[in-house]
Amino acid sequence: MSQICFYFDEDAGKRSLIDSLRQSQVDVLTTVETNNLQQTDEEQLIWATQHKRVIYTFNMGDFCRLHKSYMIAERTHAGIIVVAKQRYSVGDQLQAIHNIINAYSAEQIVDQLVFLGNGDLVGESVSLFRYPPRSLPLPDPQK
Repeated sequence: MSQICFYFDEDAGKRSLIDSLRQSQVDVLTTVETNNLQQTDEEQLIWATQHKRVIYTFNMGDFCRLHKSYMIAERTHAGIIVVAKQRYSVGDQLQAIHNIINAYSAEQIVDQLVFLGNGDLVGESVSLFRYPPRSLPLPDPQK
């Protein structure tokens, strides 16, 4: 199973977080680095999926709608991680991303919508959603 690779959209591309992830050997690209600024959210998701990268964003509304439309149309995406609140520290986000990497492979997060920040960000289990639900059970991130 493969480790998750990330694609940070322009609203989530905080340099200190990206640098910290890279220092810990996490594969991260940003919209700036890929010359994808000014692309629509759907174009960003398409690019991320074509490159087998999970998109990381603060844009909850648009990416929740995109996820739902993808699942209804039976389209596949590489995964979406939505940070519920922009005020989380770099350290909290870094820990949460490492929790996801330790709990899930790239293959397991396909077509998943992950919410960070539904409670204590650090140490909390992540919420994974599919719409409509599929029969494949997901591993318990606490194990």
